[in-house]
Amino acid sequence: MVLLENDSFLTELTRLFQKCRTSGSVVITLKKYDGRTKPAPRKGHSESFEPADNKCLIRASDGKKKISTVVSTKEVIKFQMAYSNLLRAHMDGLKKKDKKSKSKKTKATQ
Repeated sequence: MVLLENDSFLTELTRLFQKCRTSGSVVITLKKYDGRTKPAPRKGHSESFEPADNKCLIRASDGKKKISTVVSTKEVIKFQMAYSNLLRAHMDGLKKKDKKSKSKKTKATQ
């Protein structure tokens, strides 16, 4: 996995979307990141760890290539605006659900 800066993450994410436009998918995950690189100790070992800053870890993968970035609280607004514009621009290839399957399920239960 490659940890990138925020701007380079967005450009690589754009490339992933363009590569997977016709076939394939891009998986994006977000989670709270406290800066730890090692797992938390077990309950028997009490060690207090206070993160200095709340951060968000964002990962993206197309199954072959994985990219990630860490966004701090100071950069959240700027990153969120650029990220939302990127998602709006590349979410046009979504497929609509079949409404036939819903009607078949309701007839079967009656």
